[in-house]
Amino acid sequence: MNILILQGPNLNLLGLKSSNKNERLTLDKLNKSIRNHIKGNNVSLKFLQTHKQFQAINFLQRNRTWADGLIIIPTSWAKYDWSIVETINLIQLPTSIIFFEEPFSFGTTESESIMVGNSIKSFSDQPIKACSAGIDHLLSQMI
Repeated sequence: MNILILQGPNLNLLGLKSSNKNERLTLDKLNKSIRNHIKGNNVSLKFLQTHKQFQAINFLQRNRTWADGLIIIPTSWAKYDWSIVETINLIQLPTSIIFFEEPFSFGTTESESIMVGNSIKSFSDQPIKACSAGIDHLLSQMI
């Protein structure tokens, strides 16, 4: 199984956000926990963190035939970026949308999200738990 991990605007600053809350979670630590979570499941991952919509769309389009699923942590894209939603719905990959709860929230909640579709399921929790739940959902779809 091949999974794309698309990380949206400002996630590179997760460590800054967590340090303000006396936590120790960086984007690298989150990515390491994702890699650890899939160990032994015969899963390959491709990661992209970007602030730029066109890079996100290119990543999705170029990898659509390689991938069996998508994890996206959209931050503000979940509220405003119809182009990314359209791309996700067009490529029809099983998709887990991840939202971080406080104190890690980047300001957009699941209830505000425009990211909906037949192949999309949302998960809200602390970063590692939400990502793990999203991955488990994708793995269950591929069995």
